[in-house]
Amino acid sequence: MTENLAKKNTRLVRMLVLVAVAMFGFGYALVPLYNWVCVDVLGLKDRADLVQSEADKRAVGKETVYVINKDREVVVEFATVLNEAIPMKFHAEVQQLKVHPGQYYTVNFSAQNTSDKTIRAQAKPSISPVEATDFFEKTQCFCFVEQTFKPKETKIMPVRFVVKPDLAEQYKKIMLLYTFFDITDKK
Repeated sequence: MTENLAKKNTRLVRMLVLVAVAMFGFGYALVPLYNWVCVDVLGLKDRADLVQSEADKRAVGKETVYVINKDREVVVEFATVLNEAIPMKFHAEVQQLKVHPGQYYTVNFSAQNTSDKTIRAQAKPSISPVEATDFFEKTQCFCFVEQTFKPKETKIMPVRFVVKPDLAEQYKKIMLLYTFFDITDKK
């Protein structure tokens, strides 16, 4: 009986070690798994990378003249998100726009502080599919600087952009998502 109990204990220890190794392996694989599923398969931009793209940084204030492709239309969808429990209303004035690559467009976004306190907020852009990021250039954007909203204040904030004409033909739709973060207590 003691020998049988020893075999059971040995098997239990082996099982527990195997489970611990499997859990470690799963935890180790989560980041590459996330990147593969969310970024590569679903085309979502990595949320951990909330910095502006290189194209955004280069584009501030200057507009490159492109040859406009009137034979092609790309649908640009606009979406907005409020992070955490930020007391605001936030939306694009249009949900989508058909654009010709190479031509500049301006879309207004509306944001309202619904609280009785001043809020400092910063909008971070995300473009989907992620492969289109370098072909979507913003020359004017409220996301370039932090915004201060007085109590109950509403702001109309323009975004001026162009879809570059060298965007691959396979991309017929681009989504521009802005997430507003409350940075009132930061710094």
